This record gives sequence, structure tokens and C-alpha cells, in this order.
Amino acid sequence: MTKQQRALVAVTDFGVEEPELLTPVGKLRAAGVEVTVASDSGKTIQTVQGDKDWASTYEPDSALDDVSADDFDVLVLPGGTVNADNARGNEQLQSLINAFASAAKPIAAICHAPWTLIDAGRAEGKKLTSYPSLRLDLQNAGSTWVDEELVRCTANDWVLLTSRNPDDLDAFCSGILDELGT
Repeated sequence: MTKQQRALVAVTDFGVEEPELLTPVGKLRAAGVEVTVASDSGKTIQTVQGDKDWASTYEPDSALDDVSADDFDVLVLPGGTVNADNARGNEQLQSLINAFASAAKPIAAICHAPWTLIDAGRAEGKKLTSYPSLRLDLQNAGSTWVDEELVRCTANDWVLLTSRNPDDLDAFCSGILDELGT
């Protein structure tokens, strides 16, 4: 019998792009992956649509302080400009990113979420994509930025999956499921 795969979806409490949270959570769960959504406080998450309009709220399963990379097979980082900007300064999230990468566990980041890799010191040497406005930041951090729907990079002994925006969610979610062998 195959071990059930476990995904950690990590966000801050405000500003996550609604489809970048809800679509991966839904598709991973539909595929039988056990998903835990953790936010910085563990309190209600306010999502946004197009970075400007408030969208739905979402109840996380946990606070970031209460999760460990040891308990999961993949880390999923949804975007949203405000979410990603807040995540850059969140020490617990930076620790989780480093723990996943150090354990050679895959990290999947979409849209603005690759920003967080810069502050975690994990962007250097990676080929990746993101929302186009992050290109220069990521290049300055030592990444090779490309404009592709899904990029899988194995540099530095860990897998990074990246996509550009909500239009790439089908490829992003399929990439995560393929990585998990689900």
C-alpha cells in the first residue's frame, strides 16, 4: 500500500490570491492528498481577487508555528502580492522553506510566491518563473527567470516548481501531483 501524500499550503492571513489557494487545495484533495493549510496566525485568511478586490475568507487548519516540514511531502506557496510580501518577512515561513529545501522535499510556488525564496536564501541557482514583475528581483538574487507555464528545477539538490499566475493553475497543480506520484 502506498503512503498517503501530505501537502502543506502556507500563507499569511491577508492577501493570498483566492484561486491560487483554493484551486491547489481542491485539486490535491480530490487526488487523495492530505492537505493542511497553515497561516501565520492560524486565524481566518482573507483572500483577494486580482490583488485588489476582497474575495472569500478561508479557515486554515493550523498556524505556521504549529507545523513541521518533517510531516509533509511538499510545500505549496500560493501568491498574491500582499501575501507574498508579508511572507518575505515571516521568519517561520522562511524556516519552513529552508527545512523543505534542506530535506530535498519539493516546493511549489506560483505568481508572487517565488519572492519568498529570495528572503529564504533559496533563489540562487534556480531556474524559475513567476509573475513578470518579479523577474528582475529574482535575477538579482541569482535565479534564471523564464516565461513558461510551469518550470521544474532540480538545481541545488531540491525540486522547485513554479508558475506565473492563476492562468497557469492547471499546469501548476498537475506538476505538484506528478511530483508526488499521485
